[in-house]
Amino acid sequence: MRTTAQLRRKILARSTRVGIVGQGYVGLSLACAAAEAGFPVVGIDIDEERVEDLSDGRLTVPGVGESEFRSGIASGRMSFTTDPDVLSECEVIAICVATPVRDRTPDLSHVERACRDVVDRLQPGRIVILESSTYPGCTEGPVREILESVGLRAGRDFLLAYSPERIDPGNEEFSFQSIPRVVGALTPEGAGIATLFYGQLVDKVVTVGSCRAAELAKLLENTFRHVNISLVNELAMICNEMGIDTWEVLDAASSKPFGFMTFHPGPGVGGNCIPVDPAYLAWQVRKDAGYRFRTLEQAQEINDRMPAYTASRIADVLNDAGKAVKGSRVLVLGVAYKPDVGDSRESPAIDVMRHLARRGADVSFCDPHVESVVLNGRPVERVDLSQRAVERADCVAMLTPHSVFDLDWLADHARLIFDARNAYGAARRDNVVTL
Repeated sequence: MRTTAQLRRKILARSTRVGIVGQGYVGLSLACAAAEAGFPVVGIDIDEERVEDLSDGRLTVPGVGESEFRSGIASGRMSFTTDPDVLSECEVIAICVATPVRDRTPDLSHVERACRDVVDRLQPGRIVILESSTYPGCTEGPVREILESVGLRAGRDFLLAYSPERIDPGNEEFSFQSIPRVVGALTPEGAGIATLFYGQLVDKVVTVGSCRAAELAKLLENTFRHVNISLVNELAMICNEMGIDTWEVLDAASSKPFGFMTFHPGPGVGGNCIPVDPAYLAWQVRKDAGYRFRTLEQAQEINDRMPAYTASRIADVLNDAGKAVKGSRVLVLGVAYKPDVGDSRESPAIDVMRHLARRGADVSFCDPHVESVVLNGRPVERVDLSQRAVERADCVAMLTPHSVFDLDWLADHARLIFDARNAYGAARRDNVVTL
């Protein structure tokens, strides 16, 4: 592409305007990082309320750190809009929209819409980077087809690359800058420009030989976690039947300084990555290779079973205390998919609540990060964490242990605590039962 040298110079000078389609936690995190690095950035989103909040300096996107957002706003280089026409002025365009799964099949409707918004404003000499999680071949296939539909050609008139997000919301140990970036592109030129751009934002960029390799790398990361979580989840079920303390076994095994990596059981998997990315890979393997990814599919079955199993365990411990689950008051602590975030997408805690409600339990919840939960079209009662609320519950179910929960205080006032995440650890008391 003849204008690569000019684009390279502008990236190094931080004068390239960056357009980011999608302002969820992925797109907004990228916008904040690029603005702080010195780039003029515009974030585009179809949600008018979200755009208004962000424009007014209100952070309403779960998973984005308050300090990162404040830093991006303070730079004065970050703006937000619902108008995709601004993309005509952007030389680096990143697509960061959701890629959900419907009935184990990838739903690319958001990506396709974003690509149509881009193609109508795409100018020669630009680079388009897909960040959304997807299957190997998506960037070179349907994304490229849409972007080339008005006559421009990828690799000749514009550059096309893929760089998966690797953000871990709520994890303060690893910042956006410290997490290495994986980059793959349609051409070596595209890989070079994408690597140069991300190199201004992060400490290290790992460049691979194709978009497909970068796409598969992202899926492998989360499939690895998915499979190992399923292993310890099934172990927890086995240990319960055998009368063995799961956590004691894990602590003992983790003492080995090599050849073992600790994963923890829980009520299931949630969020926008682990429940979704492996499904993309399993779907693509069946489609391209013509056979099942058996290890992965079995892991999905085990992890999908955990919310029902967790509800069953809560029913068991209530029964042991002389209470039937039907009519029992169960106070759920934490409904986000992981501690200290406000994202409840695909949260297994909500599935546990659904199973308990079906069994006739009177379910309420407390979560300082989540305002509301709806089950079967009806809102679930949200309560403040008061002594009265804890004492009147027949069982307090710790499903997502946010750091604000005072474990000692809870154990002092609760009749019975079901600790699905081993939040108490070695400090477990007699009225605390684990998964």
